[in-house]
Amino acid sequence: MHITIRSILTQEFLPKKVVLWLHERFQNKLPKSLQKLQGDYFEVRFTPNDFSHLKLIHTLEEYPNDHIVTVDDDMIYPPNFLRLLYESHQKYPKDIISNHVRKICFDAQGLPLPYVQWPHVKIQPEDATFLMQLGVFGVWYPPGSLHTEVTNVPLLKALAPKADDLWFKAMAMLKGTTIRLPDERPQNPILILGTQKISLKRTNKTQDFNRTQWQQLTVNFDLPIGKRL
Repeated sequence: MHITIRSILTQEFLPKKVVLWLHERFQNKLPKSLQKLQGDYFEVRFTPNDFSHLKLIHTLEEYPNDHIVTVDDDMIYPPNFLRLLYESHQKYPKDIISNHVRKICFDAQGLPLPYVQWPHVKIQPEDATFLMQLGVFGVWYPPGSLHTEVTNVPLLKALAPKADDLWFKAMAMLKGTTIRLPDERPQNPILILGTQKISLKRTNKTQDFNRTQWQQLTVNFDLPIGKRL
């Protein structure tokens, strides 16, 4: 994980702060590689919660008026990563900027198709209603871009316990916030080898939990239903 942190701390545009959220069972168990990075720009915080949503949920609670960029903890991010996100934010200040997106797609009955049939989108469409941000390559969230229910932990655990991207997409839809690709994307981050032995992506894709969880979110929040491709 310290490799990912170093790639963020050596960006062309430095963030005000980098916060790593870990479950409290890791208190007093940090490796030296992380301990020595802590300082003015980087800190580790602990929480009793243990789900993938926490990196944004808790940061929203602590810094409600700040711009927040989420990244995955198993990637090496290129040095222009934050600068390019910032430049797109300057042009589209109210939008959520995501380097990697999919489009949620539906069958003839208006039910979501399997996740593997949600295509990756490379060019911003005129209608971005069903574009979904993917946290893996980094996402910029401006203040107020998500509905206030975003920090409702019991509800997210009930509706989308293993799909943070879906939960945050639903919160963006409820707020009326557009998901937008940046005008210029950086090179893809580099996956750190050996970090994918246990992965939510494998569980969600293999067992199609994403489709189930999106349907639950749609019903609960009365979200729009798309047309068949």
